[in-house]
Amino acid sequence: MRDNTTGLTLVPHAVKMERRTDDLVMTSRTPCDPVVSNTGVWLDKWAKDAPSRIFLAERSGAGWREMGYAEVRDAVHAIAASLAARGMDASTPIVIMSGNSVDHALLSLGAQYAGVPTVPLAEQYSLIPEAHERLVYVLNKIKPTMAFVDDAGRYGAAISRPELDGVEIVASRTDGAPVGVTSFDDLLRGNAGVDLASVHAKVGPDTLAKILFTSGSSSDPKGVLTTHHMMCANQAQMASVLPFLKERPPRIMDWLPWNHVFGGSHNTLMMLAHGGSLYIDNGKPTSSAFPQTVANIIEKPGTLSFNVPVGFGMLVQEMETNLELRKAYFSELDMLFYAGASLPQDVWTRLEEMAIEVRGRLPLMISSWGMTETAPATIMVHEPIGRSGVIGVPLPGTELKLIPDDEMRCELRVKGPNIMSGYWGDKEKSAAAFDEERFLITGDAVRFVNPDDPERGLSFDGRVSEDFKLLTGTWVQAGKLRLDALDSLRGLVQDVVVCGHDRGEIGLFIFPKPDQVHGDNSSDGAVIDPELQAAIESRLRAMAKASSGSAKRIARAIILADPPSLKDSEVTDKGSLNVRKIITRRADLLERLYDNEDPALIRV
Repeated sequence: MRDNTTGLTLVPHAVKMERRTDDLVMTSRTPCDPVVSNTGVWLDKWAKDAPSRIFLAERSGAGWREMGYAEVRDAVHAIAASLAARGMDASTPIVIMSGNSVDHALLSLGAQYAGVPTVPLAEQYSLIPEAHERLVYVLNKIKPTMAFVDDAGRYGAAISRPELDGVEIVASRTDGAPVGVTSFDDLLRGNAGVDLASVHAKVGPDTLAKILFTSGSSSDPKGVLTTHHMMCANQAQMASVLPFLKERPPRIMDWLPWNHVFGGSHNTLMMLAHGGSLYIDNGKPTSSAFPQTVANIIEKPGTLSFNVPVGFGMLVQEMETNLELRKAYFSELDMLFYAGASLPQDVWTRLEEMAIEVRGRLPLMISSWGMTETAPATIMVHEPIGRSGVIGVPLPGTELKLIPDDEMRCELRVKGPNIMSGYWGDKEKSAAAFDEERFLITGDAVRFVNPDDPERGLSFDGRVSEDFKLLTGTWVQAGKLRLDALDSLRGLVQDVVVCGHDRGEIGLFIFPKPDQVHGDNSSDGAVIDPELQAAIESRLRAMAKASSGSAKRIARAIILADPPSLKDSEVTDKGSLNVRKIITRRADLLERLYDNEDPALIRV
C-alpha cells in the first residue's frame, strides 16, 4: 500500500489476539517473506546483480575507501578460504577486539561464509586498562583461535595478555606490534587449495554466525548463540512489513557499534539483504566526535537514519543553525528509526517540521523492541503513528506472550525464528531463559497503547526483572520509578539506583553530578553536603507529594562519593548501570541508607 504521508510502500499493522486463561498471545496477520539459508546468499546475489554498487565504505584521509559488491565478494571468498585452510570451523571462534571498519566487516562476512563464528567486543574492553577484566572474562569463556584488531600498536596492551598466548593475532596495521601478528593482507590472499564451494555448502541455517555478548546490566555478560537463520529470518520479517526497502537500495551513514546487535546485525545486514550501501560513520553523538558525524552526513547522506535519542537530539540542535546539514540529511530520507530509549516528543516534532521544510513530506518515523537474544527486531512500528514512545506490533512469525498484572501492565515473553537457542557454554542460564512453552523470558514489561485496539501497538513499560517487593509484599516498578526520579532530580544527578528489596521503604543511591558537590565532604563512600542534600530532599519531597502509595514513594536517599566503576563492572559497555553489581558491591552503603541515624542520610 502506498502511504500518502510518506510516499512509501508500507504494510499497515494487522494483528491476531488469542486470549487464554492467564495470558494473551499476540501475532501478526502479515505473511513473512522467504528466508535465505545464510548471509552469503545475499552477498553472492548482489555481487552478480550490482557488482559495482558500493557496499562498504569508510573514511580514508580526506576521501572515502569504497568497495563495491563484487570487490567485497572477492575479498570475503579469499578470507573464507584462508580460514578454511587453517582448519577453522564452528568450534574455532574469532574474537574481534576493535571497532567498526571495512576490514572488520570483511572478516566477519568471510568467517560467516566459511562457517566460523565471530565474537565482536566493545573496543573499550581492550583500550581501557580498567576494563581488561571484561576482556579476560570473554577470552576465558570463548577460548578463541584467532583475534583481530585494526591497529596492533594501539591495541598492544590487549593483544599482549597471557590469555591470548597461542592465539593467532591478525591486524590491519602491524606497526608497533608488541607480539607476533599476521597481516590482514595475508588473509586476503586466500588459498587456491581450498574447495570453497564445498566449505560454503556446509553453512546452513543452524550454523553459528556470531556470539554476541549481552551488556551485563543485571549479571555477567552472556554469549548469545546467533545463527544464520536468526539473522536471515529477522531481515525477512522486517522486509515483509517495510516493502519499500525492496524498491530502491537503501543507504546509511551509521556509527552504531557492531558489538551490539542493533548496529552489527540489524543495520549492517539490512544493507546486505537489500543491496544497500553502508558508510561507516567515524563520528558519534559525543561533544568531541559529533562534528565528524556532521561532516560525514553532509558528504554522504543516507536514505535511512538509525540512532539513539541523544543522537537525534544533537542532530536537531545542530540543524537549527546548520542549514547545509539539514538539507543534506532530509534530501533523500525515507525512514528515521530510533532505539534504546523513547525519543523526546519535542525532538520528534522538530524532525517532522524540518523534513516537511526540506522535502515536502515526512519520512517514516518508527521504533521497535528487541534484545541481543532476538537478533534483534521482534516488535516494530511499520505505519505512520505521529508520536514517540510506541514500539509497535509483533513482526511476522513472532509470537508475543503477554502476562498482565493488576494494572494491565504485561510481562513480555517472545517466540519466533529470530530467537536464540541459548548461551555459549552455559546450559543453566540457557535453560532458565525460557518458560515451559519455550517462550523467551525477556524481563521487560509493555502496555497496550489502546487496550480496545491492539493494532495501535504496544509501548515499553520498564523491566519486570528490576522490580522488587517491599517488606509489606508491595511490588515496586523500579525501572519506571528510576526514570521519574531522574526527571525530578535533573541537573543534580548523573544517575540513580532504586533500592528497597525486602525493606520497609524505597531508598535511592544517588550518583551526583560532580559540579554539584561542594568541597570534599565524603564519609566512607557517602557524601555529606548540606547544600546538595537539601536540594535533593526538596525535590524528592515534591515528587513524594505527587505519588500515591508506598510503591511509588521514595522515602530516603544517600549520595555516593565514588562514581560507578567500569573496572568493577558497575557500568556496562552500553554505559548503563549494572544495578545488581552496584548494590552487592556497596552493601555497606545500603545498610547506611536504612540507618536513620546516619548523617549522610536524606530523609523524605
